[in-house]
Amino acid sequence: MIQAVGITWTGALSFADLVFASAILVLTFSLLIYLVIYNWRNEAARGLCALLAGVVVVYACDVVLPRVETSRAAVFWLRIQWLGISFVPAAYLHFSDALLRATNALSSRRHWLVRFSYLLSAVFCGLALSTDWIVRDGVFSPPIAHLAPGSAFQVFTLYFALTVLFGGYNIFRARKRCLTATSKRRMAYLAVSFVAPALGVFPYLVLVSAPTPVPSSLVLSLSLIGNAGVGAMLVVMVYSVAYYGALTPDRVIKHRLIHYLLSGPVVGSAVIGVMLLIPRVEAILGLPRDTVVVFAVMIVTVLGQLFVNLGKPFIDRIIYRQDEAEVGLIQELDRRLLTSSDLRQFLENVVIAVCELLRTPSGFVALIQDREIHLEATCGTVGKGENVLATGDWVAVLRQMSDLSRERGDQAVCISRAGYWIWPLWSSKRDRLLGMLAVQARTEEPLLTEQEGRAIVTLLRRAEAALEDRELQQTVFVALQRMMPELERIQAWRGAVPYAGGGFPAEDDVPVVEMEELQRWVKDALSHYWGGPKLTRSPLLRLRVVNHALEEEDGNPVRALRSVLSQAIERLRPGGQRHMTASEWLLYNILDLKFIQGMRVRDVARRLAMSESDLYRKQRIAIAEVARILAEMEAREAGLSYDSLQMLDKGLTSAYNEAVTKERNDESA
Repeated sequence: MIQAVGITWTGALSFADLVFASAILVLTFSLLIYLVIYNWRNEAARGLCALLAGVVVVYACDVVLPRVETSRAAVFWLRIQWLGISFVPAAYLHFSDALLRATNALSSRRHWLVRFSYLLSAVFCGLALSTDWIVRDGVFSPPIAHLAPGSAFQVFTLYFALTVLFGGYNIFRARKRCLTATSKRRMAYLAVSFVAPALGVFPYLVLVSAPTPVPSSLVLSLSLIGNAGVGAMLVVMVYSVAYYGALTPDRVIKHRLIHYLLSGPVVGSAVIGVMLLIPRVEAILGLPRDTVVVFAVMIVTVLGQLFVNLGKPFIDRIIYRQDEAEVGLIQELDRRLLTSSDLRQFLENVVIAVCELLRTPSGFVALIQDREIHLEATCGTVGKGENVLATGDWVAVLRQMSDLSRERGDQAVCISRAGYWIWPLWSSKRDRLLGMLAVQARTEEPLLTEQEGRAIVTLLRRAEAALEDRELQQTVFVALQRMMPELERIQAWRGAVPYAGGGFPAEDDVPVVEMEELQRWVKDALSHYWGGPKLTRSPLLRLRVVNHALEEEDGNPVRALRSVLSQAIERLRPGGQRHMTASEWLLYNILDLKFIQGMRVRDVARRLAMSESDLYRKQRIAIAEVARILAEMEAREAGLSYDSLQMLDKGLTSAYNEAVTKERNDESA
């Protein structure tokens, strides 16, 4: 680029202006995408999106024009710019009106004025693209190119100025209506940066008719300074609007936006800068320029992301300086978190290590949950472990091992059962069995060398620590699940910034429970149907239908919830005589046998003539249907209108159908 224009002061300014215009294009497009993804539901964000879209079109043409070689092509791209220029005034009115409406300053006349402005902008756009009324052929004198004013350009200039001024007045009014210091500060940011799009898109050179009215260096210098200011102000605008309608904490929004800017616009601008800096010569170091550009882009992209990741801790320290200790704890929890898949893989590694140590072909880990034992991780043939679990009451065997351990004072005692050597897995205090680890036996009775015994004890301790950590994390997850509705409600209240004349949303207007969450609560409550913390502390106790049932259950909330669950299950009972294997009775039979009568999974599967895996899939569908019925009962208790109830039922039925489809896909697989 520098070679093309000559190594002169004007050429250097032209190149710098192109780099800045490219950076602003990347920045504006990135900010537009950010608002579309994270804030599209908010009217103020949509108004700002319209403004940013206009800026994107204008700067995209600014980046293209220096590459244009003919005046005809330059005129074409200069007219294309008016797709952005002409709609910026309407977007200004839209954005400022949305800010005023956010303060509860509603006006139907102002709303219709916004619609009329979009129509008027469309007219100006059509005239600029297809006629010479607004602009006509102008000057093409690289590095300067601009159109000449048409007969109606002054009309557009007046329209542009009036809309920007009226938009600024609206923001001034909106700031006066703010009641809190925070909302006033953010509105002040918007007031200061509000002029940025106008500065960046208005075609000032169209006002100039002479070919070289002012020196090119002066025009380029002013453009360079203006672009730098426009970029900074656009970031401030998006930063201020990013909080509108967002239910996440300010800390999260600030963190997300800063890291987004570093990973996207900053790295993207660096890549474009490198591409433009590489001179246009035939060969560089004996290589074609395109090859050098490819390697340069690769290096800048990789190093840019690396520097962003390395700088994150320092950036987070600045963002979270007031809550550094708490945020550090959250980040540490995220690093040490064990998901179900993580635990399964870890236990598989432990089993593999034991099998390799003892030179045995297979083994497994089984865990105790809800007084039943189930397979968690395997090594070798999975079927063998499942067959072993089906041969007897392993919970009773583990209890015997517990007694044996206390007698011998050895927590790593090993016994032989069904062709396997079995070790119990204990809690850290050695007062509770978590499960067992088993490997195929080498001899009829356990026989280990001293070195093997020490290694196995070490591996058992690691497995026990992972299991206990996972249990603690599950406790945290359960607490979070119970807290999430309240946290969402608090964030919703928090997102409604108090303005003059405005009010808070009614508590009942805030959505509290999603279908997936409701199904989880129903499953937990049914698993402790006859008593247990998942029933006595269930979030379902807050339902209106449960509170209504308190009168019939002498004020006992647990019995009231049990009664409501029983009613929901009874609604699944088909008419006529009960059949254990009939398809129409399947869901009701599963719920009745498994939860109401408290039978074990193995016995229920035998009664219903189905496999345990198939039983679990059908149980998932049955619980989804109970949740749907429960939601319908709650909706009627809340007195929803017929249309609202139909919409709610449609959504819940859709979730139920998804569960059925998933179950069928599992069966096909």
